Formats: sequence, C-alpha cells, structure tokens
Amino acid sequence: MTETASPPKIQETPWGFVILLGALTACAPMSIDLYLPSQPTIGAALHASATQLQATLAVFLAGMAVGQIVYGPMSDRFGRRPPMLAGMVIYVAASIVCALATSPEMLIGARFVQALGACVGGVVSRAVVRDRFSHTETARMLSMMMMVMGLAPILAPLLGGFLLQIAGWRSNFWLLAAFGVVVGGAAFIWLRESRSEETAIQARSEHPIQAYISLIGKRRLMGYALAAALNGSAMFTYVSASPGLLIGTYGIAPSAFGWVFGLNAAGMIAGSQINRRLLRRLTPDQILSGASITGVVLATLLLVAALTGWGERWSVLALLFAILGSYGFTQGNAMAGALNIDPFRSGSISALMGSMGFAAGALASGLTGLVHDGAPKPMAVTMFLTMSSASILLHFMALPRRAQA
Repeated sequence: MTETASPPKIQETPWGFVILLGALTACAPMSIDLYLPSQPTIGAALHASATQLQATLAVFLAGMAVGQIVYGPMSDRFGRRPPMLAGMVIYVAASIVCALATSPEMLIGARFVQALGACVGGVVSRAVVRDRFSHTETARMLSMMMMVMGLAPILAPLLGGFLLQIAGWRSNFWLLAAFGVVVGGAAFIWLRESRSEETAIQARSEHPIQAYISLIGKRRLMGYALAAALNGSAMFTYVSASPGLLIGTYGIAPSAFGWVFGLNAAGMIAGSQINRRLLRRLTPDQILSGASITGVVLATLLLVAALTGWGERWSVLALLFAILGSYGFTQGNAMAGALNIDPFRSGSISALMGSMGFAAGALASGLTGLVHDGAPKPMAVTMFLTMSSASILLHFMALPRRAQA
C-alpha cells in the first residue's frame, strides 16, 4: 500500500492549524532547550554531578522514545484527541514536579515522566497531518510546522537564561507547565478528530505489536526511518554537547549562550522553509537525496576542522549552522515518505519513527558525553558517523532510483 485517494491540494496555508500542531510538537524541544543555560546552577543547587546533569537530558530522550511507542497505536485505535489530551495532562503534572525537585534523582525521574507527556504532541500531530493531506502536501505541512517548532531552540535558551537571572532555575519548569496548560487547552478546544474509520478498522484488527512487526518488515519505510533517526541523532549530539563546548571550551558567557545556540537553530528553520518552496518543483525524495549527500559533505568538513583545529571556533560554528540547516531538508521529507507507504497505520508509523529518532539521539548524545574532553572532536566524529550512515541507508533502502538521478 503506497497511497490512498489524495485530498485536494491546499489552496491557502491553514496557519491556525499549523501553529496549533507546531506548538504541540514544540513541547519536546522547549523542554530540552529551556533549561540548558541553567544546568550549572541546577548542578550546584541540587549537588548533582556532571553525569547526573547529563542524565536529565538522556532520560528525557529515552522517555520520548518509550512514550511514542504507546501513543501511536492508541491514536490509530481510539482517535487522535484522547491520547493527545492525556499526554498533555501528564506533561503539565511532571513539569510541576521538576520545578519542585529537591534532589538530582527526583529531577531525573520527573524528567522521564515529563518526556512521556511531551512526546504526544509530535507523534499525534504528524498523524493528524497525514490524515488530511497527500504525500507532497504532508511534506510541506511538516516543513511549515518546523518553522513554528523551530522557534523553540531559538527562543527557549534565551528565555531560560533570562528567567535564571530574575527568578532562578525552577522558573524554567514552571514556565513549561504553563506552556503545557495553554497548548493543551487550545488542543481541547480547536483540535478536531481526524482519524478515518478505515484507520480505526485496521488498528482494531491487529495487536499493536503486530502492527509494528508489519511496519518493521517494510524495507522502504525502515530506510526512511533509519535515515531520519541517524540524521536527527546528529542534532541531539550537538544539543547535548553545546553547553560544555560553547560555554566551557569556547568561553561564551551563559547569558550569550542562547544567542549562539539560537543562531544555529535558525539554520534549521531556514532549511525547512527553503524545502517548502522547493517542494513546488521537486518531489520529497529528490530533495532528500541531495540533502543527505550535502549533509555528509558538511559533516566531513566539520570532522576535518575539529581534528586539525582549522579555523578554531569560527569554522566549527559555521559548519554546525549549515549542518542544522540540512536537518530542515531531511526530517519532514523522510517522515512524509514513510507515512505515504502505509497511511492506514499513520499513528504507528509516526510513533515508530519518532521513537527511533529519540532512541538514536539518546544513544549518540550519551556516547558523546562519555568521551567528552572539552574539544569538538567527539561531537564531530559522532555527527560524521551518523550522517554518513543515514545517507547510505536512505539511498540503498528507501529512495527509488529515479529520486537519486
């Protein structure tokens, strides 16, 4: 099964729909990026080791991976709204516990539960988009959502640094709780049910494990999924390594960290918006092919700069900007390609890809953290390996030959 009857093409951009789904999806990056400038302060306040601080991010990524596996089949069987609303309640409650944490162990546990709630926004939003739009239009919609979602890594560190100065690190998590209340309330009021009866029948006819086994057996789908996961893990490697690299090694002040971090995140938004325009002339697979090869070239240059010291911080930061820009060309198109393979299991596909992405991100960032030495080398090596592997798997498993021409 590769395509169902395609809905009419979008005549006007449904910006209200885009903003709502983008905000729901942004719960995860907001929760990752807002507290980054506060990590040293949190460590001092809770007497947490560097390993424990790293764990607050690693367990969040792990929770994102676990939670999506549950929400995807639920959204196929019971509809998109019930799991979305339940997840937002979990997210708000866990954010409050994070704000009240009195020990590193309490914060780590609450971060895991917070991720179990945060992940619902992304997994269900992607399924909602595929419910309503065709392959190419799904790619365009996901690119527009990335523009909204991409504001989180730009604004969150800046806002987190500001809140740290005026109200302390706990205010970061109180803000996340308030954000969850607002976007969850908006979803309750405005998000309409979009799951088709055909999808419900398919979900009720099989156990969720059977659905995942069937999806894992689809070569092209797994090509898209593995490529997206490995490409995304390069971004998570940067996110986890950036505080130590930018503040610790390059001497950037914590108050300025958000500006540098946000500038690199702007590359992702720029890439996604250029991608949206390219989709008027090219197919998602054609863009994927070119973007993956470009990403490998950029990762190779980053590796050379890190190993040789060429250009020092300026070459590293410029290449990181470009690499994050390539992310904007790959994720939406890869997700749209996978969802197009079996639209009646769109919730499960969204969950599988999202879970694989965060699992790969947790593994890559964790391994990078273990060998972190203050230099950009561990990050550069990890990004080169993941992006090279992503391109190879994409071209040999997912893309038809005509997309590579």
